[in-house]
Amino acid sequence: MKIHHLKLLNFRNYEKYEISFSPNYNIIYGKNGSGKTNLVESIYVLALTKSFRGSVDKVLIMNNKDVCRIEGIISDNKYKNNYKIIIKDGEKRVKVNDTKIDKLSDYISKISVVLFNPDDLRFIKDSPSVRRQAINLEISEINNAYLKNLSMYNKVLKQRNSYLKMMSTNSNTSKEYLDILTNKIIDLGEKIYLSRNKYIDLLNSKIGEIYNKICGISNLKLVYVSDFKDFDKANIEKKYKDNVEKDIMFGKTTMGIHHDDIKFSFKDVSLKDYGSEGQQKNAIIAYKLAELEIFNEIRGNYPILILDDLFSELDRFKINNILKLINEDVQTFITTTEIDKISEEILNKSKVFEVFDDIKEG
Repeated sequence: MKIHHLKLLNFRNYEKYEISFSPNYNIIYGKNGSGKTNLVESIYVLALTKSFRGSVDKVLIMNNKDVCRIEGIISDNKYKNNYKIIIKDGEKRVKVNDTKIDKLSDYISKISVVLFNPDDLRFIKDSPSVRRQAINLEISEINNAYLKNLSMYNKVLKQRNSYLKMMSTNSNTSKEYLDILTNKIIDLGEKIYLSRNKYIDLLNSKIGEIYNKICGISNLKLVYVSDFKDFDKANIEKKYKDNVEKDIMFGKTTMGIHHDDIKFSFKDVSLKDYGSEGQQKNAIIAYKLAELEIFNEIRGNYPILILDDLFSELDRFKINNILKLINEDVQTFITTTEIDKISEEILNKSKVFEVFDDIKEG
């Protein structure tokens, strides 16, 4: 998958801008605050309809403007299409070849992007919800049915929690409706669990070898923690039944795939608790490179890779070691303030853009 041309209107600090990219390496360098990350953020938003910075949509619009638009020509192995996202009045509209897509869930799986930036260390360090959110997004990029199941699960979960709160204050409520909601939760939870389990198995088939190539150490793996582990419907139904009184007391569903977690384990020791920051960063990079290979195996083409400020804390040797692991078919975007850290070999294969108040092609 490649993005050939990008047009921006009132996106962040880009009032009106057009740019064409190399199908291989694209290096975007300049001082901090010049707009490097804004540029690659626009590609990410075009693909997934939201920012990786956790920003609300309105801050993506240039100050004193009321609309922003991102438009890109993107190809996979078969087709070249024009994708467009328009943000205005708190709403998002998406189009493919000027045809409006009514549901964002039908759009999201069309463009695949894998991102690394320094904030990704949160994937190891922060709460399970951060890891669930990340893996939900990754699977949704390659499995549109997963996104629909997840959306339905969250809807039913909200209904079940509301009914539990009602039951906690009204003893005359029927448990029959709760049973119906519980059965829906179990059926949808099973589908989501199986998708997550399969994806994590695929990651584990690659991540250890990649980690070994980065730093010469193997034995890195992911551990999937779930109430649905080794799914057995009769056993899960019993667990929900045993939890009913607790659920009513707390007014919420206390078990299910919305409590899942993914842990990084190194030689059977938690990387979160015992790994150095360097080991954690290398683990995240290995995870992202494993994603690339999985996307290619499932979809038949590599996603667009964005490496945002990857090199801020890595030495020259480690940087170029990582770049050598990236398949040459991957369109890669690298933002950096230190272009001198990138080898001549990589630079010679790259299209280089220097960012000031605007962008100058090198």
